Amino acid sequence: MLKIAVIGSGTMGNGIAHVFAQHGRQVVLIDTNEKALEKGLSTIGKNLDRQISRGIIQAEEKGVVLANITTHTQLESGVQNADIVVEAATENTQLKLDIFRQLDRHCPKNTILATNTSSISITKIAAATERPEKVIGMHFMNPVPIMQLVEVIKGYKTSEETTHQIMSIAKGLDKLPVEVNDYPGFVANRILMPMINEAIYTLFEGVAGVEEIDTVMKLGMAHPMGPLQLADFIGLDVCLSILNVLYEGLGNPKYAPCPLLVNMVEAGNKGVKSGEGFYIHTQGSKELIVSERFKK
Repeated sequence: MLKIAVIGSGTMGNGIAHVFAQHGRQVVLIDTNEKALEKGLSTIGKNLDRQISRGIIQAEEKGVVLANITTHTQLESGVQNADIVVEAATENTQLKLDIFRQLDRHCPKNTILATNTSSISITKIAAATERPEKVIGMHFMNPVPIMQLVEVIKGYKTSEETTHQIMSIAKGLDKLPVEVNDYPGFVANRILMPMINEAIYTLFEGVAGVEEIDTVMKLGMAHPMGPLQLADFIGLDVCLSILNVLYEGLGNPKYAPCPLLVNMVEAGNKGVKSGEGFYIHTQGSKELIVSERFKK
């Protein structure tokens, strides 16, 4: 049976660990912060409870899933037996390069090294290793236990064998993998982020308010969530990071981040994670309250 290691116990990391463990895989969840690991396991438990309440899994399955997950604070010991590593650390290029250099040193030679990056070049990450043919993008969507799509991104030197294996593994998780090539933003964020950025520009230029913009996109375009609410959910800092990757990688001014987005991130208003973005976010409440800054 394949052994999985997941690097990072945040929203994406614990979601990825959850899905693998739910499908019978032995998972090592790795994070340098013990409290982050505890929080990650707690989140997995709560998400399993939601699945039970909705009849997706049986109550007795929760213990089995959690038993499939062990935790480590040391990368070296956590990955030494892994067949596949999925890195889900913060969307920071230098951090990911450092992690992949370590993975290359400490993982068995046949281990596939996957990254959950939403925009950073797979080819660049692979170049930090001595096994570029075994480095690939495995971009899960958030929330991982619910969303079906996985973008599978081939770097310049990713082998067909590695790509085939990851496509097959994703299907085994009841996901729908889509193979794409390694260019800035891949497919999902190359299309999504300019839309979000344009929504922010529409607010910035006074065309309409927060609720009005989101309502037009929900009711007029059948989007389940408006672009400004979605930006808050993703994290405004993450949106800014991805837009910068697109702008720098493609050199087209249409990808330049809106100054309002830059200012909000610099001020610490990052959306759900900070409690305020375009909306006020209170833990345990689903009510959408527009930030006072954007009220007319």
